[in-house]
Amino acid sequence: MRDKKTRHDVSATMLEKINTPADLRRLNRKNLPQLADELRQFIIETIATHPGHLASSLGVVELTVALHYVFNTPDDKLIWDVGHQAYTHKIITGRRDRFHTIRTKGGISGFPKMSESDYDAFGTGHSSTSISAALGMAVASKLQGEKGRQHIAIIGDGSMTGGEAFEALNNVAVTKSNILVILNDNGISIDKSVGGLSRSLVHITASPRYNRFREAVWRRLGGDSDRKSRSRNFFRKVLFLVKSALLKENNLFESLGLRYFGPIDGHDLDELVTVLDRMKRLKGPKLLHIVTKKGKGLLEAERNPIEYHAPGKFDAATGKKITSEHCATKPPKYQDVFGQTIIELAERNPKIVGITPAMPTGCSLNLMMERMPDRAFDVGIAEQHAVTFAAGLASQGMVPFCNIYSSFMQRAYDQVIHDVALQGLPVVLCLDRAGLVGEDGATHHGVFDLACLRPIPNLTICSPLDERELRNMMYTAQLPGHGPVVIRYPRGAAEHSDWHTPFDELETGKGRCLRRGDQVAILSLGPLGNRALHAADRLKQKGVSAAVYDMRFLKPIDTEILDYVISARFSKVVTVEDGVAKGGLGSAVAEYFEQKHCPTPVTILGVPDRFVEHGSVSELYQMCGLDVEGIVDAAL
Repeated sequence: MRDKKTRHDVSATMLEKINTPADLRRLNRKNLPQLADELRQFIIETIATHPGHLASSLGVVELTVALHYVFNTPDDKLIWDVGHQAYTHKIITGRRDRFHTIRTKGGISGFPKMSESDYDAFGTGHSSTSISAALGMAVASKLQGEKGRQHIAIIGDGSMTGGEAFEALNNVAVTKSNILVILNDNGISIDKSVGGLSRSLVHITASPRYNRFREAVWRRLGGDSDRKSRSRNFFRKVLFLVKSALLKENNLFESLGLRYFGPIDGHDLDELVTVLDRMKRLKGPKLLHIVTKKGKGLLEAERNPIEYHAPGKFDAATGKKITSEHCATKPPKYQDVFGQTIIELAERNPKIVGITPAMPTGCSLNLMMERMPDRAFDVGIAEQHAVTFAAGLASQGMVPFCNIYSSFMQRAYDQVIHDVALQGLPVVLCLDRAGLVGEDGATHHGVFDLACLRPIPNLTICSPLDERELRNMMYTAQLPGHGPVVIRYPRGAAEHSDWHTPFDELETGKGRCLRRGDQVAILSLGPLGNRALHAADRLKQKGVSAAVYDMRFLKPIDTEILDYVISARFSKVVTVEDGVAKGGLGSAVAEYFEQKHCPTPVTILGVPDRFVEHGSVSELYQMCGLDVEGIVDAAL
């Protein structure tokens, strides 16, 4: 149920009058808490029936209101990191009437998007990018003589654990640019935040000595700072007081050269407005540490912020999730097959360890973390570190399974090349959420992995037709002598309910014939092979005999199958993959046919050469011609 402390009667809503931040800034400051309550209720009621990222945005309602109230947006730049904190921001900035379309085809994006609104200063679908982007904007403003513009990076949900955030912080202080970093400290990313930084923030927020200093500082900031004769000495004394307190607490941000303020209550609107209004007068790089509760205002989300990060449909009045009737024979999700299988393999092989960059629940490595806590590692939002950490383990005889979402693997491309493939280390890279993932849109579609990874020497790249094949690929990858292996599989439900089958070693680089035919050959990689089979049935009804081959491996590719396809003189060859059409399976087949001087035309079905927007998976596959009808049309 909703938190009774924050619920407000909104029969005559203030929110209806807010179409732009300019409208917000015309409000009396004492009315801001009521607006915050209305915004929170509006988000809850909308996302209850139009699923999206819930808990993160509930936690920053007051902060968002305060930021747009104090700063002159869009001239002042707000950069949200991670982007699923930005629902309140979207509502305030002219998208309230379209908010119900969020994450649907043709509707507004679930993340900030520059082409969608002038208020979205920078697109932020992945994490830890805001400080770098804000610093770039601040330097540009400085070079262009725009001295009054403010640049604010709001970084939260564990994003500060990402390496790029620290790289940017290291650069911020030396530029002396006018940038404010707001650290939204809620102790949670998608899962609970981990690592030394998280412990450091807890140490600061829990320190009685620091909190006494904090109260003294903010009382002093209330002094008459407008008198020029006193302002310089006043601020020097205040900043000295703050720095002295924090340096005694071994504050990381002070040691990097940023002026640190906080921590303050991120749900106290009056204090937020006061502090932000005074901080915008301070020049140079600074950081404000606020403490918030993820899921604030919905008790179920407060109690279970991980589960309510993106809960799907729920009852807006009670917060209880709405689930479909349980079906004992319902197929599992691919991620759950991974989670169960790695435990089985680890029980057999003591060298196996699991690694994830902050996605244990999403990829189901949390199952291994519960069963074998000493052999499963959440390294925080740090994909580069995850891969090289895995390489270090492999160099000493361990068999690491490093599970990273496909679109996030892009952030560790150099590590895959330099630290894993170049050295031939037996790291198993499991790429979850491969292919078109649906409502999260262009920032999250895992469509570039095949084309990116295929040129890298020493890699074995495979994709299972179904969950049984996933188990066999994982089993095969952990056997001695296989070197680095990439296994990619999609988001969502698998194909069979009887997935828990005995392990079977696969022959590397060998595919299989799923359906014999003599007119058209359909070559598929991964679960789209199931659609290819349905397409073959449709073609048979139309009098066309289609053979279907599950290639299993992109690299090394099965040349025996390709040689047979060439010799059989099919009238047409169609390749089907849920990655970009350029550089993947279709390209590999076309290259081989050219080498063999084969005149048979190859029709490549894949994701077109553009960024695919958000929508349901079925809508997007149809749009890309990867549905059954699209395959049939390509084969005719």
